[in-house]
Amino acid sequence: MTDAGYRPSPEALLKEAESESRGKLKIFLGAAPGVGKTYAMLGAAKARLSDGIDAVIGIVETHQRSETQALAQGIESVPMQKLDYRGLGFEEMDLDAILKRKPQLVLVDELAHTNIPGARHPKRYQDVQEILESGIDVYTTLNVQHIESLNDIVAYITGVKVRETVPDNIVQLANAIELIDLPPDELLQRLKEGKVYIPEQARLASHRFFTPGNLTALRELALRQAADRVDEQMTTYMRRHAISGPWPTSSRVMVCVSGDNQAAALVRAARRSAERRQTPWLVLYIETSHHSQLAEKTRNDIAQAMQLAESLGAETMTVTGEDIPFEILRIAREHNVSTIIIGKTSRSSFSRFVRPSVAETLLKQGEGFDILLVNNAEPSGHSVGTHKAFLSSDFPLWKFHKADARETLFVIGFTSLVALVFRSFMPPAFLPFLYTLAVFLVALDLDLVPSLCAVALSVIAQDLFLTAPHVSFFPSRSEDAQSLLYFLVLGVSISMIGARLHRQIKVTRANAERTQALYDFTKSIAAAATIDDVAQATARRVAGALGARVAVLLPKNERLEVVAAVPADLKLDTASNAAMDWAWRHRKPAGFHSDTLPGAAFYGLPLQSGATSLGVLAVRTEDGSALTSSQNHFLTSLAYQSASAIERAKLVTDVAQARLQSETEKLRASLLSSISRDLRAPLDSIIFTVQSLNKSWNETPPDEQRALVGHIEQESDRLDRFVENLLDMTELVAGGMRFHFQPTQVRDLIDKALTRLARRVKERVVNLDCAQDLPLIEADGAALHRVFVNVIENACSYSTPDEPIHIAVWREGSDIKITITDRGPGIPESERQNVFDMFYRIKKSDAVTGPVEGVGLGLSICRGFIEAHQGRINAQSGESGIGTSIIIRLPISGAAH
Repeated sequence: MTDAGYRPSPEALLKEAESESRGKLKIFLGAAPGVGKTYAMLGAAKARLSDGIDAVIGIVETHQRSETQALAQGIESVPMQKLDYRGLGFEEMDLDAILKRKPQLVLVDELAHTNIPGARHPKRYQDVQEILESGIDVYTTLNVQHIESLNDIVAYITGVKVRETVPDNIVQLANAIELIDLPPDELLQRLKEGKVYIPEQARLASHRFFTPGNLTALRELALRQAADRVDEQMTTYMRRHAISGPWPTSSRVMVCVSGDNQAAALVRAARRSAERRQTPWLVLYIETSHHSQLAEKTRNDIAQAMQLAESLGAETMTVTGEDIPFEILRIAREHNVSTIIIGKTSRSSFSRFVRPSVAETLLKQGEGFDILLVNNAEPSGHSVGTHKAFLSSDFPLWKFHKADARETLFVIGFTSLVALVFRSFMPPAFLPFLYTLAVFLVALDLDLVPSLCAVALSVIAQDLFLTAPHVSFFPSRSEDAQSLLYFLVLGVSISMIGARLHRQIKVTRANAERTQALYDFTKSIAAAATIDDVAQATARRVAGALGARVAVLLPKNERLEVVAAVPADLKLDTASNAAMDWAWRHRKPAGFHSDTLPGAAFYGLPLQSGATSLGVLAVRTEDGSALTSSQNHFLTSLAYQSASAIERAKLVTDVAQARLQSETEKLRASLLSSISRDLRAPLDSIIFTVQSLNKSWNETPPDEQRALVGHIEQESDRLDRFVENLLDMTELVAGGMRFHFQPTQVRDLIDKALTRLARRVKERVVNLDCAQDLPLIEADGAALHRVFVNVIENACSYSTPDEPIHIAVWREGSDIKITITDRGPGIPESERQNVFDMFYRIKKSDAVTGPVEGVGLGLSICRGFIEAHQGRINAQSGESGIGTSIIIRLPISGAAH
C-alpha cells in the first residue's frame, strides 16, 4: 500500500525493469576461507534441483574436501576449458559452453578469481556479468576481504594486501546475499583439523592471517556488509512501492585525488563514505601545469585510480587549473557536494610557511562543506618514488640542452660586456638592472635550470667585474654584498615565475591542441554526407591525433565489417575481430589492455549513441603500448562525436529512403489512378460501340456502320498510343531503352506523325512550314516519330478545333529547330518546366472541348528521347503571347551513340 501523495521512484522502477531481463545473482558471503560458503552454495543448488530448476556447475573448488565433493555429486558439471600458458596446461570455466548450454542456474565458485591469460575476461566476476546478461541465474561465493572498497581496511587489519578484488558494483548487482558465519574459534579448529588448508599451509596461515583478532575483525566487516546490503534492499523496496521515508538528500560526496600514492585509497574511502550516506559520489582530479612533469608511473597511478572510481560507480572529472583549492570549491558548489574528502600530505615546515596546504585553505574558505581528511600515505614508498621522478632525466623541468647553455652564456656574456664598456657612463645602481633584464629574457625563453644558471652567472659577473675589489669573490663593502643578495633573491623569483609561466603555456597549448583537434574533427564529420565519409574522417583524425593504426567497423548483415582504415590495407587478427564483435554486442570496451579479451592486438571502443551500438572503433598504437588516460579521454570524445555523426548520416539516409518510398507510393497511386481512368475511357467507348453494333447491325445504315467502326479504330489507336507511352517510360526509367541511330529526314518523321493522327487533325488546319534542303540527322526514327505524335496530339488536346496548329522546321546554326505551336489557353510560365515531369498535366481550359488524353507521360517521354539524341526541348508562349510553342532542337551531327 502506498502513502498518499507519494509516488514510486522512477529510478527504482527503471532499475527494476532493467533487472527483469537479467539473471539473478546470489552471493554466499564469508569472513574468511573455510567458513563453508561452497558447501552452503551446493546445498542451496540441490534444493533448487529438487524444485525442478535446471542447475549446473560452472566451476566449484572443492579443495579436496570430501564432504564438499560428496555434495557436488548429482549436479551436472559443464566441462572445463583447457588453456596453455607458458608451456603449462590450465583449466578454467568454459563461458561459451555455459552460454550455449543455457541452464536456469549456474554455480560459479570464487568470484574474485583471476583467469589465466587467454580467457575471454581477465576476472571471473566479468564472466559472471556476461552470464547474468544472458538471463541465467548465478550462485557464487565471496570472502569479505575481496570487496574492493574494503581492501585498505582489510590490509590495515591483517597486514596482508589482497590482490584479487571485486568491484562494489558487482556486489550491488546481487539480488540476495547469504552470510555464511562461523565463530573464530570454530574456524581455527577446522583449520587445525586440515579442513581448510593442507597442514603446512594451515600452519603458515594460523600465524599470518588466521589469528583470532583478524578473524573477529573480518567477521564484523562481513556482518556489517550484509547489514548494509539489507538496508539498501529495504530502501529500494520502499522507493519502488512508494513508501515514504527519511530519504537521503541529493547532495554528493567528492574526493580529490592527486599525484601521490594515496589516490586509490582515497577512492575506496570515498566509496565507503558515499555508501554509508547512500549518496552519489564524485572523483575529481585537478590537472595543473605540473601534470606533464610527473613521472609516467605517477600519471598511470592517477589514471588507474580514476578507472577504479568508475568501476566502483563514481562519476569522474578532470579539470585544468592552477589554484587547486579554488577549483575544488568551484566544482563542489556546481555539483551540490556536501562532503569533500582529501588526503593528508607530508610537507616540510618551510613549505607550510611559504604556502598553506590545500587542506588548510579548504578549512578556511570551505564554509558549508564537511571536510574529511584521510591519512593513507605510505611515506617510504612515496619519498623514494617522488625523488626519483624529480631527479630523473624524464623530468622536463630539469632538462638542460646544449642550445640552452649557449643561449644563456651569450645573453649573460653580452650583458657583462655592455656593463664593462658603459659602467663609467651610467650610475652603479643601473648595472644590476641590466642583469635583471638579462635574467628576465632567459626566464621568458628557457626553462627553470637555464634561468637559474643565468642568475648564478649574473651574480658571479657582478661580483668579479663590477664590485671592488675586482676579480674577487669577496666584496669590500657591505652594501655591495647586500645588493648581490637582493639580486639573487630577485633573480630566483623571476626564474620561478618564468618556469611557472612555461608550464602554464604548455598546459594551455596542449588543451588548445586537443580542442583544435576536436574542432577540426567536428568540421570534417559535419561535411561528411554519408556514413562511409564519417567513418573515413574518423579513422584519419584518430590515426593522426594518436599516431596509431585505426579501423572503423560497422555492422552489415549482423556482422562487423571494416569500412574505413588507416592504413587502407589494415587487417585485424582473429582475436581482435572477436574483441570488436564483443564490444559491439555488449556496448563495452574490449580488446588490448581491457577487461575483455585483453590478448587481442587492437583496443575496441564501441560507437554508442544512447543505448544503440552503431559500430566499433579499433585502435592500436604504433609501439603497441596502452593508451594513456588523456588519450583515452580524447578517444572517447572522438568516438562519441563520430557515433553522433554516424547516427545523423543514418537518419538522413533513412529520411531520404522514407521520402523516396513516399514519393514512390504517390507515383504508384497516381499511376494507378491515371491508368484506371485513361484505360477505362477508350475501353468503355469501344465496348459501348461494339454492343450497339451487335444489337442493331442489320438496322444500322452502312454509313453509320462505317462511322462506328472508324470510332472503334480511333479509340483502339488511342489505347495503343497510351500503352506505347507506358512501355516507353518504363524502359526509360529502367535504363533499358536502346536507340538505333541512322541518317533520318525530319520532314518524313513529321509526315508520318500527321498520318498517324489523321483522325485527330482531319477537322483542323495544320500549317507545315519546312525549309528546303534540310540536312539529314543521325537519329532513331521510331523514337522521334513518337515524340512528334505526342507533341502534336497535345496541341490538339489543349486547343479548340477551329484554331490552327503551326509546325515549322528550319536550320539554326548546327541544329535543326522544330516548333509546334497551338493557339490554346497556353501554359502559365510557372508550370512550363513542370509539364515535362511524369504524370503532370495542366488544368484544361473550359473553352477546350474534347478529352485530355494520357496520364501525363507524353512530354516526359519526349524529353527523355530528345535528351538521348543530345537535343533540347522546352515550352514557350506562342506568338503575341497566345497559345503554346513546344521547341525542339536536334543536333545535325547526331548523338554520341
